[in-house]
Amino acid sequence: MQRLGLKADKNIEKTIHDILKSRARSRIYVYLLRKNGAKTEEIVRGTKLHPSTVRETLSKMHSQKLIYRKKIKNENIGKNPYMYYPLPPIELLKRYTQEIENRLNRLANISMPKENHDDNLAVKIKIYTGVKHG
Repeated sequence: MQRLGLKADKNIEKTIHDILKSRARSRIYVYLLRKNGAKTEEIVRGTKLHPSTVRETLSKMHSQKLIYRKKIKNENIGKNPYMYYPLPPIELLKRYTQEIENRLNRLANISMPKENHDDNLAVKIKIYTGVKHG
């Protein structure tokens, strides 16, 4: 990712924070985007988060499939470290769009009888992410 201006950085961080709902997750995600991947120690230095916060957050983000990791071959004795990479931003936005659609549909159909909620929605909100030209 190209180096963005300071104002753009803050706007991106705020947007990611709004989506991920966590300061630590958003800082780690934006850092990984900027660096196109990093090891745990680099993330700690780059985000200025506590090492245990970074390790715990990386674990949660990996289980939520917000990031992925690859083992790095290490010739030294000890564990082979991971290299962490972010989910592509477009994939993050697709997930967020689905979450927003679900919330809006639940709200729009709140007054419907429960037995009709699953299949026969009175209102179905769909957010389109692209325009198809015929």
